[in-house]
Amino acid sequence: MSTHSSVVIDEAVQTLRDGGLVAFPTETVYGLGADAKNPEAIQKIFTAKGRPSSHPVIVHLAAPEKFDQAVIDWTSLVSPWVRDLSEDALKLINAFWPGPLTLVFKKDKSVLNELTGGQDTVAIRAPAHPLAQELLRKFKGGVVAPSANRFGKISPTSAADVRSEFEGMLGLMILDGGDCEVGIESTILDLSSGDHAVLLRPGIITPSEIFTKTGIKVYQSGDIDQNKDAAALPRVSGSLRAHYAPTTPLRMYSAGRVLDALSEFPDIKSRVAVAVWDSDSSLSHEGHPSVHFEEVLIPSDCGTFASRLYRSLRDLDQQGWDLILFPEPPPGEEWDGVRDRLQRACFGSGPSSINHDNN
Repeated sequence: MSTHSSVVIDEAVQTLRDGGLVAFPTETVYGLGADAKNPEAIQKIFTAKGRPSSHPVIVHLAAPEKFDQAVIDWTSLVSPWVRDLSEDALKLINAFWPGPLTLVFKKDKSVLNELTGGQDTVAIRAPAHPLAQELLRKFKGGVVAPSANRFGKISPTSAADVRSEFEGMLGLMILDGGDCEVGIESTILDLSSGDHAVLLRPGIITPSEIFTKTGIKVYQSGDIDQNKDAAALPRVSGSLRAHYAPTTPLRMYSAGRVLDALSEFPDIKSRVAVAVWDSDSSLSHEGHPSVHFEEVLIPSDCGTFASRLYRSLRDLDQQGWDLILFPEPPPGEEWDGVRDRLQRACFGSGPSSINHDNN
């Protein structure tokens, strides 16, 4: 992990104050950051990413300095951004911040429409990465930071990924904080309705962990009374059907069904990368002589799998395969986050995703 001199951090802070963009590491993925109070700077993010302006971004805040306090005062930090900070919200914040949990609130009237996608809600988190913390603390303000990649593409988990995504973008400052530990985006909970915490995006922090630590029951978006109009749920980052996607076609196969997945592609050329669990025995290749398989071992431990998912997809995408096959993650909510990312990546994958860029 590279450490940064305070000079570099100060330069990054100045860049943000001047309305520029700074890519920085969080524990989940690298973010492309701008001053959350500067509409022109926020617009630069949408332009750089090719992101639709109706798609909201997350505000990142520094955790308060601890010093000798047993209880951190999060209230004074969060309340300028939100209309109401409930007891449940404070429980969640105290249990999981700084960390990969994003909370959605009714926004304070001062919060810019540019970052809410025109909605009356705002999404907030405090990232745990020390470099992100230091940057935010010195900046003394909120920084909006969607993942530092072209819209819909694979999220970056290293500084080199960010560089390759924005090659043509001169003057983009990138803070290198090594590889991201968590590797998939934060869990997002909606608290804006006031009566329930609703899961809007799964991540590494699961509903049962939330319940165990806080006693708060997390509802799935499908559990909410449909008469209340499901459209009432806020739109959030990463909620589009096609997302996190490689340009190479990507599909999932169920256990032992590699050939079935191939039969979806009758005209498949010949080179297929097949990801297999490191705990499994080898694939058998009989019955498909025309196809050259190459096995890629992937970790069967959920946390390790998540931390390497985007790295693996990005590397495979650059190796010129005709098709990439990944095993379906096992059932269980700890796998929901990576399952969600893989499903969206499959849906968005393939050369057609080049067309999304041009829209």
